[in-house]
Amino acid sequence: MAGSVKDQKLLVLLGPTAVGKTEIALKLAQEFNGEIVSADSRLIYRGMDTATAKPTRAEQARVPHHLIDVVAPDEELTLAEYQARAYAAIDDIFARGKLPLLVGGTGLYVRAVVEGYNIPRVPPNPARRAELERLPAPELYARLQTLDAAAAQTTLPNNARRIIRALEVIEATGEPLSAQQTRHPPPYPIYQIGLQLPRPLLYARVDARIDKMIEQGLVDEVRGLVARGYAFTLPSMTGLGYREIGAYLRGEIDLEQAIRLLKSNTRKFIRHQANWFRPSDARIQWFDLSVQDYAAIRELVSLQLE
Repeated sequence: MAGSVKDQKLLVLLGPTAVGKTEIALKLAQEFNGEIVSADSRLIYRGMDTATAKPTRAEQARVPHHLIDVVAPDEELTLAEYQARAYAAIDDIFARGKLPLLVGGTGLYVRAVVEGYNIPRVPPNPARRAELERLPAPELYARLQTLDAAAAQTTLPNNARRIIRALEVIEATGEPLSAQQTRHPPPYPIYQIGLQLPRPLLYARVDARIDKMIEQGLVDEVRGLVARGYAFTLPSMTGLGYREIGAYLRGEIDLEQAIRLLKSNTRKFIRHQANWFRPSDARIQWFDLSVQDYAAIRELVSLQLE
């Protein structure tokens, strides 16, 4: 990590899926000479663009983006690797006299950077993973709740990949994962801005976004990934959009059912994101986009960067 310099400041823009982070991040980056560092665990995969609402090529041409398209769908990027790459990108942006904007809705990614998690360096254990993968997700989650209730609270019950990784670390070290994640925050000031909308408005945006994804060829994207040899069982292919369209392509449900399921699962995911980003968190300056606009955010950022 770079040393502390007075004019080095990190701006964080966070919030739930579909709230409007991308549009506002682009405006802020252009106005304040910034570059965007993604804090989204789904944008790391190459070729997975539609269901992830990845910034378009035109948007990435307007503002440089980092930590997008860094691994193939059958490759893994651990939290420790993400954190190291994020810090390297931030330092590089600082070195060029620009403003880094950490932007995303993956709470674990945001916290790892902002709070400086000291992440256990436990190498993957393929044999143990294979054993755990044979167990149903509810059983895995129950085991995690027993061994580390704090870690379970911030993990989706159906996120088998993350649950297995947590169990892997706990078993290898003999300690709860949450107890091992000591913190050493970065040396530069960090300003966090949270975006929010009333749930009915946010859910309406989700529905509209998913309808647009279908129009933009989400089904063909998933079909193409499978044709290139990426199995439905890969962690990347179990993300929102890919697992529901996968069920449709396998003939388990029809397309209308897949779309309804995707909308429902996205709403559940948004409720889970609220566990990471709470209005009561005094470190985050929240903006309700139903009553506040970009001008209000811009004014705050201008004051913070003085």
